[in-house]
Formats: sequence, C-alpha cells, structure tokens
Amino acid sequence: MATIHAEAQRTEVTSPYPLTTRLAAEALGTFWLVLGGCGTAVLGSSPAGGPGLLGIALAFGLTVATAAYALGPISGGHFNPAVSVGLWSAGRFSGREILPYGVAQLLGAFVGACVVFAIATAAPYYEVDLQGLAQNGYGPGSPGGFGLSGALIAETVLTAGFLIVIAGATDARAVKDLAPLCIGLTLTLIHLISIPVTNTSVNPARSTGPALLVGGLAIQQLWLFWVAPLVGGLAGGAIYRFAFGRGPR
Repeated sequence: MATIHAEAQRTEVTSPYPLTTRLAAEALGTFWLVLGGCGTAVLGSSPAGGPGLLGIALAFGLTVATAAYALGPISGGHFNPAVSVGLWSAGRFSGREILPYGVAQLLGAFVGACVVFAIATAAPYYEVDLQGLAQNGYGPGSPGGFGLSGALIAETVLTAGFLIVIAGATDARAVKDLAPLCIGLTLTLIHLISIPVTNTSVNPARSTGPALLVGGLAIQQLWLFWVAPLVGGLAGGAIYRFAFGRGPR
C-alpha cells in the first residue's frame, strides 16, 4: 500500500507519474478493496452459507495485496486516507497531496459500494436494512455488541500497528518485493481481530462508501471511523519514523 520503492532516509517519496494518473490508481485500488472485501461479506451472506470470518478477512487482505502489486508502483498504493496521513507522519508522503488522495479514495470506495449494492439487490432475499453493506459500527452497530470504548481502542491501535507494518515493509532495508504480500496479510490479521468488534474499518474511505448507501446508524457512527483511523495512522507513522526510521548506528 505504501510505495514499494520507498527509501527510509528520504523525507518524501516522489513518483514519475502525474498527479491525475496517481489519483486514478488510488480510486481504482480503493474501488477494488471495497468490491472485494465488502462484496465478499455482503454477497456471501446468502441462505446457502457464506465465507465466514476467515474468508472475509482473507478477501480484504487479498484485495490490498493484489492492488498494491498492480497499482503501488504508480500511486504508492495507499487506498486509505489513514495510510496517506500516516505516511505523511512517517515522512514518506507530501502533505499537499493528502486531500486529493483522500478525495480519490472516497470516490473509489463509494463506487465500489454502489456496485456491491447493485449486485446484492438482484438477490430475492437481500434487504439493505437487514443484510446491510458490511458497514462499520459500535454498540448496536457492532457485530459482537462491542461498545464505543472498545471500538475506539481497536480501530486506533490496529491502524497504528498497520502503519508501522506498512512503513517497515516498504523501508529501503526491507525485502521490497514482499511488501504488498506482507501488508495484505497484516490487513487479514486485523480483520480477524476486529470484525466482531466493528466489522473492521482502519480505513475511513472503506467506511464511508457503504455508510452513504445504508444511512441511518451507519452515518451517525461514521465519525469514529474517521477519527480513530486517522489518529492511529498519525501515531503509527510517527512511531516508525522516530523509533525505527534510521539505519543501524
């Protein structure tokens, strides 16, 4: 998700591609993330049975890994506003591009949610008020009934951990060709931990796309899935930069 060719000692990673090309890659990658991850959760919840917790977690991890391999060399492969903010905190990304990247990610996530919704509505059993769109929530919106404090801690800590892994996996000292796989497996692990808690966000764009279509409680609780991932991303990027960003003495 962070650029595969990142260098630990550089303050920013530059790209040879124009901004418009990079934004298109970010939108497409985030679209793929929502289509693959949320699509597996929603379209697999048929009366005949679904993919289960492990299957959904793997779907999110696979979408990130495949998109990062395909699009990471173009845009850096963030697909997540919290990653963009976190990489800025780590000194790897320009603050001037956080907003355009975020807009592209939100657009991709919304289109992905629309496609999932359009497919789901073709099933006779599907009702958005009942099956939803894999939206995130806490309390009555949590799959396991976890309250606000648990959701806030989980989303903040897991996003911080995600950014530490991303920064480390894309460090110049790391095996760069394995970075997308490492990042995808980390996202799989994060989903295994937190699907019961919040349905797993760690990504404000991924949360916003489905919430805009579901409405109601999903919109009311959306604030947490912006605040916690952004705070976690900032913290994770800063931790890596100041604790681990320098080479051996």
